Amino acid sequence: MRYFETRKARIEIIPMIDIMLFLLVFFAMMTLRMIPASGHVSKLPTSSTATTIAPPKLMIEIHAGGELFAEGQVVTPERVSDLVRSRDPAKLAVTIAGSEDATLQQVMRVIDAVRIGGATQIGLAARQAAR
Repeated sequence: MRYFETRKARIEIIPMIDIMLFLLVFFAMMTLRMIPASGHVSKLPTSSTATTIAPPKLMIEIHAGGELFAEGQVVTPERVSDLVRSRDPAKLAVTIAGSEDATLQQVMRVIDAVRIGGATQIGLAARQAAR
């Protein structure tokens, strides 16, 4: 009787190939930094003279309400100065990303905190303006 015959087990490799391809693409994108490391600030101001710079060693985000984010957590200006001091300030590149709603005073407060910490390489994040 055919009903009681044992069947040989098969291993389907097509789904495994799909998963491996997905993992390969994911790790390649992470390695090439195609996925932003920080996604809090979504509406950067625009500039017609914006240029691409090297990835920052410290990214500070200013939200509309004035909250500061660094390394994934809410920080104060004093904590920003401490973060800069804890690294090598002479070689530290700091990028400040403010939302469109951030005021100039909030940006200056962060710049002051970074300079108090000892860093001199400060960049402002912006989007390229549409032409």
